[in-house]
Formats: sequence, C-alpha cells, structure tokens
Amino acid sequence: MPESFTTRPELRGTFGMVSSTHWLASQVAMGVLERGGNAFDAAVAGGFMLQLVEPHLNGPGGEVPILIWSEKERRMRVICGQGPAPVLATPAYFRAKGLDLVPGTGLLPATVPGAFGAWLAMLRDYGTWELEDVLAPAIQYANSGFPLVPRIVQAIIAVETLFRQEWKSSAEVWLPGGRVPSLDGLFRNPALASTYTRIVQDASATGIDRESRIDAALDLWYRGFVAQAIDDFYTNESLRDCTGDQHTGLLRLSDMAGWKASYEEPIFTEFGRYTVAKCGPWSQGPVFLQQLAMLRHMDIATYAADSAEFLHRTAEVAKLAMADRLAWYGDPDHVDVPISTLLSDEYALERIKAIGAQASTSINPGHPLGRTPVMPDLQAAERALAGFDGRYGVGEPTFAALPPVSTWAEREIFVGDTCHLDVIDRHGNMVAATPSGGWLSSSPVVPGLGFSISTRLQMTWLDEGTPGYLQPGKRPNTTLSPGMALRDGEPYMAFGTPGGDQQDQWTVSFFLRHCALGMNLQEAIDAPSSHIEHYPASFWPRTVKTNRLVVESRFPAEALQRLRAAGHDVVVGGAWSEGRISACTREPAQGGGLLLRAGANPRGMQGYAVGR
Repeated sequence: MPESFTTRPELRGTFGMVSSTHWLASQVAMGVLERGGNAFDAAVAGGFMLQLVEPHLNGPGGEVPILIWSEKERRMRVICGQGPAPVLATPAYFRAKGLDLVPGTGLLPATVPGAFGAWLAMLRDYGTWELEDVLAPAIQYANSGFPLVPRIVQAIIAVETLFRQEWKSSAEVWLPGGRVPSLDGLFRNPALASTYTRIVQDASATGIDRESRIDAALDLWYRGFVAQAIDDFYTNESLRDCTGDQHTGLLRLSDMAGWKASYEEPIFTEFGRYTVAKCGPWSQGPVFLQQLAMLRHMDIATYAADSAEFLHRTAEVAKLAMADRLAWYGDPDHVDVPISTLLSDEYALERIKAIGAQASTSINPGHPLGRTPVMPDLQAAERALAGFDGRYGVGEPTFAALPPVSTWAEREIFVGDTCHLDVIDRHGNMVAATPSGGWLSSSPVVPGLGFSISTRLQMTWLDEGTPGYLQPGKRPNTTLSPGMALRDGEPYMAFGTPGGDQQDQWTVSFFLRHCALGMNLQEAIDAPSSHIEHYPASFWPRTVKTNRLVVESRFPAEALQRLRAAGHDVVVGGAWSEGRISACTREPAQGGGLLLRAGANPRGMQGYAVGR
C-alpha cells in the first residue's frame, strides 16, 4: 500500500541523520559527520549555528537541556544546561519593588547562562573535535553573513523603538547602520565572532590537550572576560523592561563562577514497546510521561489521529498533567517532588477517573501521596497587565503584526520561542537538544559580546510554598523538553520541538501517531496537530486560560463539531500552525548495521533534515 503524501520524504540511510529547526544548522551538523566527527561533535557545531541563525529563538546567553545516548557506554544521560537564579534574586527583592511577578524582559529575569557550559561539557566528555573546529562555522557565518528568515526581521521591527530609545547596545547589533536589516541581504554579527575567536585563541594558548583547551574556554566564559562583561553591564546599567520602569540587573560574575553543567539520570515511563526518557521535574518533561501513563489505559491506538475521540482524550490528559506541573514540579535539589508517584500506574489510573465525555473547565491538580497542592496567585497576571505598555516587550519572543503596534490588544501573537536539534551517527550515538533563551527581543545585548542573556527567571513564582518559588541558586521551571525513546529496550528515537507550553503536547500527539498508529516520521510530523491552553502561561505575564483547544484547520469539520458539543472551546488556527517537530530514529538493519531515519517540520518553512 503506498504511503500518503508528505511535504518531504522520510529520510533513510546508514551513515548519519540530522534534523533541526533551521537548514543551516542541520547542514553544519551533517558536515561534521561527513568529516569524521561523531554525533556529539555534530550537535555542538549545529547548536552554535542555531544560536547564530535563530537569534530570536535562542542565543549564546541562553540555556539548553540535552539528552544523549552513548553507544560506547550503552547509557542515556541528561546534561542540564539550565542555569539557576542569581544570589541577589529573592522574592523580597521583587516584592519591595511592588512586583507580583518577575518581569519577562530586561535585566531582572536573568539566570546563569547555561548553554555554553552544557555544549562544551558534552564536547569535552563525549566528542572528538577541538572547540576551534566546532565553532568555525558559526564564526565564519557571523563574520561573513547569513540570510535572515522573515521572523527575525519581524522580531526586530517589533522592538525597534525600544532598541533605538532604550537598549542602545541591542540597536548596535540588530540595527546595523541604523536600519532594520533586509531579507535580501546578509546579516553579520562581528561582535559575536570576535567573542568566539578570542575564546578559541586564549583557550588554545593555555590548554595542553583537547580537554584542557575546552576547560580553558569554560573558564573564560564563566570566570573570565565574558563573565566580567556581563557583571559590569548587569551591575551598572539601568534599563527599561516590561514593567515600564528602569532596573539594574542581579546577575554577577560570582553566580557564573559557581556554576557548571551537570549530568543527571533521565526519568522514564513505558508505553507498549517503548520506554520514553525525559529530563527531570525542573523541566516540563514529566508532563509528557504523565500523559503517556494515562493514555496507555485509554485505548488511544484504536482512534484515528484526526478523530474527535483522539483529540478529546489527548486534550483531557494534557489538562491533568499540566495542572500537576503547576502544583508539583520544581528543581528537585530544592523541592520535594513526588515524581515516582506522579509517574506511577496507580496515580495515572486515579487521575483518569476525572475524565468523562465532557471537557473539563477547571484546573485540577492531583494529590500524590495524599498531599495537598499549593497553588500560586493566578490573579497576578491581571495586576501585571494593568497599565502595561507593549513598547517594552513581553515574556516570550512574540512577533508584532506589521507595521509594529504598541498595545497588547493589537498584537498578533505567534508562539515560537525555541529551537531543536537531533543527531544520530553511524555508530548509533544519539543527541536530542532543545536550546532556548537569550532571545534578541527579550533582553539587551551585553556590550562587546554580541549576545543577550536568558530571561528564564520569569518562570518562577513569588508565592512561598509553591514548588516554583523563586530561590537563589535554584533552577527555574523550564518548558524545554528534548525526548528520547527506546524500543524493545534498544535506543530508537531522538525528538523534540520548540513551542513553550505546547512542547509536551505537540510531541505527545506526534509520538502517538508514529508509535501507536504506525505513521512514519514525516507523516507523523505533517499530520494536523493541536494543543490545549488550560493553565497559567509559563512566561510573563503568566496569563491564565482554561478549556481552550487550539487546532489546525485541516481537522475534519465533523470532529470539531463534536468537540464543541463536548464543551471544548475550539479555536481554529492556520492549516500549518501547530508544532515544529524534529525527529531521528535508529534500528537494526536487515543483514547487520543500523538503518537511520529522519523527518523535519515544514511549518515555518525553515526546518530540515539531512542524512545519507
């Protein structure tokens, strides 16, 4: 039986596969594989390219959680590149300024920028290439120029006035020659190229071997000239943010010097033949696992992916899992998260008792181990938005309608705040990474460095007793959620998507379409998708929505009619508006060796898979 039409083929080969949210990053990573690098070398080179070519969605000053499978060690690991809150960042500090939420833009919401540390830890411990070689493509493109995708220009236009009037260091980088960059030209970031070149040169001068040169680069970033420039800027500059007021920053060199990327064990759940791995409850990852734990008891494989039954069940389990995220998830180094209970079969069976034929309209966290959830102040968003001036940005990278507008109500919002990259090499090594943060529109460029710093601290709460409560040295809850899966106990798939709160919804539907309903990777990515909004948003101003089901217009009208009859507030979006999924798989090939596959997202017209 012939396969259905897809926007591009599912790639198949034996040498290597890469899938990412930008074609240049995919090709750079594949180029590393072609020249003898392994998956870890390739992912680092691709990751640094994503920072350059998707600066509206991630940057050198951002963060990245990474899942790896080492074929040599026959093990899976998490590399946590989520930096913590600065020592000076306390609830009392923000309360004293009359704030109920950490702002979403400017200097105040900075965390320690963890992406550089995580990428280099993986390169040092699992890669084979020199840092100079994996950085070479990013340096070359930053110096010589690269073509901009339309969303970057939209992002710059949306904050052009802010840059010109308030964030002058950002204007120097993103308004070259005092003008909005053109889609027809090449964009350059010589300041970033200079930063990376200096790191490479200074590290090469002090290191005696590959590992010590990488360690020297880490020292330059977290204790040397990079950290010093960040400390100077955040200590001495007072800049306007989304509160409408000017503030200095809280991030200091001492915060950076005391941090390094950490290795952790993934957490898992079973779904038929598959064992799915995610990062711990400092991430959104367990939301994915909780949904699978419930859906495995709901005969989900018996329903078509575009049916009302499939959509109703996935929507309702997502509501329950997201409620538990709000009530129970936090940095396990600071919070007692009952993760084993949340992922248990007994808990899943108890939770699905709340699911009926009608849509749930309230936020209902569970009671693991009989504990009572502590909820944050869900009215804080209303107070934060009182008198809000849209000229100073919002929490996540959003893009104003053109021409730019100044008020919240007039803004046309396109969610898209992150990147993703998957790599599998011929040896079977696997990487799934979801870099984000340091968005060009959310915080000012650090003078001389060519990049901005993460604003992830906005994802904390100031309400004592909540698991997401702001504490110095504590990781904020993050939406970032790369995924991996074993099949029959063997490593199988690396996957993920950008999308903030939608990440562990879009990928659940993708996973079910592929692993339960038998679609190939590209079919599962291309198929119509959806998400619910039934929680306070993770980004400032933490607006609360309930019982909203957002669907692509390609779903059958009859299915949407039935969902509305079941009480869902159905919102129909564009035909290709939901998800930016990348995925790669490996499996034993007949006659020996590995068969590799990859698929990539057509939405937004920039994601690509490459391989052979």
